[in-house]
Amino acid sequence: MSEGQQSGSKILSWQKRLSKLFIEPQDQEQLVELVRSASERHIIDADALAIVEGALNVAQMQARDIMIPRSQVVMVSRDAPAKDILKLITETAHSRFPVIDDDRDDVIGILLVKDVLSMVVSAGEFQFDIRELLRPAVFIPESKRLNVLLGEFRGHRNHMAIVVDEYGGVAGMVTIEHVLEQIVGEIEDEHDIDNDVPILQRDEMTYAIKALAELDEFNERFQTKWSDEDFDTVGGYVVNQFGHLPERGEKVIIGQFEFRVVRADNRRVHLLEMKVLASSEQLSDIKE
Repeated sequence: MSEGQQSGSKILSWQKRLSKLFIEPQDQEQLVELVRSASERHIIDADALAIVEGALNVAQMQARDIMIPRSQVVMVSRDAPAKDILKLITETAHSRFPVIDDDRDDVIGILLVKDVLSMVVSAGEFQFDIRELLRPAVFIPESKRLNVLLGEFRGHRNHMAIVVDEYGGVAGMVTIEHVLEQIVGEIEDEHDIDNDVPILQRDEMTYAIKALAELDEFNERFQTKWSDEDFDTVGGYVVNQFGHLPERGEKVIIGQFEFRVVRADNRRVHLLEMKVLASSEQLSDIKE
């Protein structure tokens, strides 16, 4: 082969490589392959790849896929006393609540905790009329596309939407955080604890426990003798006591402990809250 032919062959080879690099994807599957190829060549990192794939998946998902089911939504009654609302705010640490009238299908507005605090500070006492603080509730169908919903959340500066079924009944609730987590992964909040601290004491009676905390460590900390033959983690042991994969907010009592699911998805439990139901004498035996 002559020198000219060799040069021509090299040019054709490079043209083929360039055409593969700059080919326009014809569908989403090809686009994903192109982005993954870029990740393999270290043009983008793994986090960027995950975000791109998450953004593409969101366009195919609907509100029903990620909503908190109606049974798990924490709601406030329009006629609830101020002290009960304060207790609910403290226990859940939520920043906003749907407000209902006669039943859970009759959502009349959204209560923001910051509005409550502002009213309390202005009045100088914890007394307020919840009707004066209500903000309009946004209702969406179960079939609402998440990418469209995210755009509406941003455009209207709204963070919560009530999901309704085909009959107009409340099916659940979705927040902007739920949508964003489909793109960027789990977003830590005030309930989360450091990865290096699987068991964190909140107060004398309450602990936050990562589901992946080792059962041996739990037994040593709380002087229990739970068998680790079938389960290595606290989450595995607790889920077995439920008898099913629990949703957020579900509770179970095991011995002198009450466990509440703080964070979970459709595959596993991530974070638990544990309250000690033991007497003061038993509490003194628990190791710090």
